[in-house]
Amino acid sequence: MSQVVLLDNEAVRALRNPTHPKHRRVVAHAQVVAQRKRRAATIEVAVPSAVRVEAGWDRTASAWAFPNRLRITDIPLDSVHANTAASIRNRTGVPVADAHLGAVIQSEPADRITVVTSDPDDMRLVAGHRQIIVVAI
Repeated sequence: MSQVVLLDNEAVRALRNPTHPKHRRVVAHAQVVAQRKRRAATIEVAVPSAVRVEAGWDRTASAWAFPNRLRITDIPLDSVHANTAASIRNRTGVPVADAHLGAVIQSEPADRITVVTSDPDDMRLVAGHRQIIVVAI
């Protein structure tokens, strides 16, 4: 069974700053993922590029050294994701980053999708008919 863990803007910002009130919760979740990877479970942690931009995550900046060490992959806003995200945004009115998250959720081939988010309602809204696990921070 394959699994992907997606991060929203708040989760990304919390990872960067150890004094962020949600930092410990997000790091704890990242540690659980790392432990499962050690047991040979297929788990990927990813962030849509629009989320990374909204959070200000510049992978070349030293302030982002800790999140960079976590091997979080980027999911680009390609034309297929952009079309789906535009449709989601037009239908729901969510921000662009949330719409990109929704496009990723709807197209993700993984068997299990977990979203670490500060806005569970929006994530369920943008997921469409796709079943997701929401980790509220």
